[in-house]
Amino acid sequence: MATDVLVVGTYPREHAIAWKLKQSPKVGKVYIAPGNGGTGNVAENVPIGVSEYEKLAAFAVEKNIGLTVIGPENPLAGGIVDIFQSKGLRIWGPNKAAAQIESSKAFSKSLMRDAGIPTAEFDVFDDYEKALAYVHGKGAPIVVKADGLVFGKGAYVCMTMDEAETALREIMVENVLKTAPKVVIEEYLDGPEISIHAICDGTTSIIFPTSQDHKTIGENDTGKMTGGMGAVAPISWVTEEQLHEIDERVVKPVIAEMKKRGTPLVGMLFPGLKMTARGPKVLEFNARFGCPEAEVYMRLMKSDAFDLFNACIDGTLANFNLEWEAGYAATVMLASQGYPDDYKKGFPITGIDDAEKIESVVVFHAGTKKDGERLVTDGGRVLSVSATGKTLKEALDRSYEAVDKIQFEGKYYRRDIGAKALQ
Repeated sequence: MATDVLVVGTYPREHAIAWKLKQSPKVGKVYIAPGNGGTGNVAENVPIGVSEYEKLAAFAVEKNIGLTVIGPENPLAGGIVDIFQSKGLRIWGPNKAAAQIESSKAFSKSLMRDAGIPTAEFDVFDDYEKALAYVHGKGAPIVVKADGLVFGKGAYVCMTMDEAETALREIMVENVLKTAPKVVIEEYLDGPEISIHAICDGTTSIIFPTSQDHKTIGENDTGKMTGGMGAVAPISWVTEEQLHEIDERVVKPVIAEMKKRGTPLVGMLFPGLKMTARGPKVLEFNARFGCPEAEVYMRLMKSDAFDLFNACIDGTLANFNLEWEAGYAATVMLASQGYPDDYKKGFPITGIDDAEKIESVVVFHAGTKKDGERLVTDGGRVLSVSATGKTLKEALDRSYEAVDKIQFEGKYYRRDIGAKALQ
């Protein structure tokens, strides 16, 4: 008998996960809460917010949901997994204690220190004057990070002292990110950045192919941090030897340390790394799929995602053979003009059907909603335009061809997604 599933979230990450789960012959109905203007194409949208944990659990009980998958970080940090488990519900993702690896930068850095994980030299401050003095003592370039969850926007890569002072003032004095006045200050690491994903059952982990996110709003990696403007996978210049080193020096030690602490990580370990001249070094840990990385992974995953998530919950990953399609995937994010600062909403979107007529193109929705029969913009990041190809260039060419078909007022996107990977 087919199992009904629930995906929690609103982003293209959750749209992609629902899209992939829908393909499983073992899955019946797919629900997504709350979803967006496009998720209704693969699932039934449920008007319950991602932070309404008790309502979501009650819905899962009412509908006899056999598997719930959590996409975003905030409900994980808030303990949604603990609530579902207390009611005997099957749910994929780390519990509140394990999710601290993402929800607290200070926690994750101390864990790295205890587990011997290669990372940047750092210190933690909750006093503005002491943080300022530390920055002046170290000099620029330097990295300032807000301690709490800020959805990918809390890292300030400061190339000058003026930028570092501004970062500290915004986080600790002006509270522009609405987090506690606590920062992690790190040495600046030089080298290309990659995303690593390893799915975990608390004891065993399986590392995914490498991917590369494009975090800043501007081309050539300039401007403010965003939730992600595009991604490509796999990254050809990362060798099997390097991936093995990352697995042995980063992934496995973290899984072992979390288990040792009594907070085993069941779900996803997503380290962002810099590939420095001294080897891979961890920038941060996340405890869920990246977005837009999830979109390219769901396009390339050959195995049944329903079986994969259940193997995590059951602790049987050691027996799971995770398979991937040959070739490459790319996704390009379309954003509203002004993002990640102020932007306007409500503009009609056209051309998605034409875009999806291009070979291998699937458009995953982010900030969209239905306004009567019209689809309109409803967020900073609007659409994630994905494609696959035999080569990375083919995947990118198809994504950008599809991007040209889609129109809305103020459409903005980066034209250099995947450029460094191609080089």
